Amino acid sequence: MLDKLKTRILAWTAGTAVAVATTAMVTGGAVAQNKEPIKIGFSMALTGPLAANGKQTLLGMKIWEEQTNAKGGLIGRPVKLVYYDDQSNPSTVPGIYTKLLDVDKVDLVVSGYATNMIAPAMPVVMQKGKTFVTLFGLDVNAEFKYPKYFSVIPTGPRTKPSFTEGLFQVALQQDPKPTTVALVAEDAEFSKNACEGARTNAKDMNLKIVYDRSFPPGTTDFSPILRAVQASNADIVVVCSYPLSSVGIVLAVNEMNYKPKIIGGAMVGLQATVFKQKLGSKMNGFVNYETWVPSDKMMAPAAAFFKTYQAKAGAEGVDPLGYYLGGWGNAYVDALGQAIEGTKSLDDNKIAEYFRKSTFKTVMGEWSYGPGGEWTKSGMMQVQYHNVKDGNDLDQWRGMAVQTVLTPPELATGKVIYPYEKAK
Repeated sequence: MLDKLKTRILAWTAGTAVAVATTAMVTGGAVAQNKEPIKIGFSMALTGPLAANGKQTLLGMKIWEEQTNAKGGLIGRPVKLVYYDDQSNPSTVPGIYTKLLDVDKVDLVVSGYATNMIAPAMPVVMQKGKTFVTLFGLDVNAEFKYPKYFSVIPTGPRTKPSFTEGLFQVALQQDPKPTTVALVAEDAEFSKNACEGARTNAKDMNLKIVYDRSFPPGTTDFSPILRAVQASNADIVVVCSYPLSSVGIVLAVNEMNYKPKIIGGAMVGLQATVFKQKLGSKMNGFVNYETWVPSDKMMAPAAAFFKTYQAKAGAEGVDPLGYYLGGWGNAYVDALGQAIEGTKSLDDNKIAEYFRKSTFKTVMGEWSYGPGGEWTKSGMMQVQYHNVKDGNDLDQWRGMAVQTVLTPPELATGKVIYPYEKAK
C-alpha cells in the first residue's frame, strides 16, 4: 500500500514538473513573440522593369523572416519586414525611406535591389545615421564614402572592373588574340559604372577601344546601335545594360546575324529564369556575368533554401528557380540578422562595427568586408550559355548542362566556345 502511494506521489510530482516546464516554455515563447517586433524597412522593385528580380529577392527575404521567427526571432524579439514598391523608379526611393524612418519608425533599414535604387536612398540613410546593408549596388559608396555602408555583391575590391574582367581574360587566351573592343552602355547608374570598369580593363590589357557609346533607357530598337558596332569591326563587344535592354540586344544580335568573336559582359537580366525562358537558344554563345550558379560546389550550402524557395515560388508568382536573387535576398538580410545577434543590439554604430570585423556565412557562401564596405575578395563569374533549347524546358537550367563557368579558375567548369558563332 505504501509502495503504491509512493509510486503515485512520484508520478504526480514528475507530471507536475513536466507540466510546469512545458508551461514555462510556452510562456517564455509567448513572451518573446509578444514583444515589439524588430522592424526592418526597405523599398523593393515589385512593378516595373526590375520587378522580376525584385520579387524573387523579396521571397528570399520572407523565407528568412519566417524561419527566423520560427526559431524565436532575434535577441528575444520577432522580426518584421516593412516594405514598399519603388516601381523600379529611382525618384520614388527617397520618399519611401523618409516614410520608413519618420512614420513607420523602423529599427533598421536595408536597400532595395539594384544600383539605381540604392544611390537615391543614400542621402536619407546618411542623414539619419543608419547602417545600410545593400543588395547588388555597383560601387555606390565610391562617391558617398559612408562608413556604415556594406554592400552584398560579390565584386570584391575592384568593383567596377569585376563585371567584365573575366570576359577580357577569356578573350585574351584565344589565338590569335583579339586587339579591339566596342563598348555599349545604357545611360543608367549601374551600366555607366560597369562600362567605366570595362574601359579600365581594356586599358590594362592593351586593347584598343574602337567604339564607345551609350543609349538612353527605354530604347527599343537596337539595330542602329549594333550596325554601328558591327561597322567598327571590333573583336570584343562589351554590353552593359539593364534587363529590358539586355533582352532587346540579344534579340537584335540574332535578327541581324551579327557574329563578333565574343560578346556579353555586364548584361543584367540574362540571369533571371523568365528571360532565359523567353530568349532560349538566342542566348547561345553569349558570355555574361553570373553571381551564383547551381554547380555542385555552390549548391552544397544552399540546397535546403532553394528547396523551400521553389516550393513557394508558384504561389508567389515569382521566378521558379530563384538562382539569381532569391538566394541573395535571403543572404543579405541574414547578414544583418547575424550582426543583430552578434551585438545583441539594434544600435547602428555597434552593428556597423560588427560588419567591419566579421565573416558572414550564408546560403550563398562566405564573405567579409574591406574599405568602403565592399567585399575583400571577388566572387564574380563569367559564364557562357550554350546548347540552350527553345520552349519551356525549365529543367535545363537546374544544373550546368547549358552553361559553363569560364572564370574565375577555381570555379570554372569548362572552356569557352570561341568564336561566338560556333556556339550558335
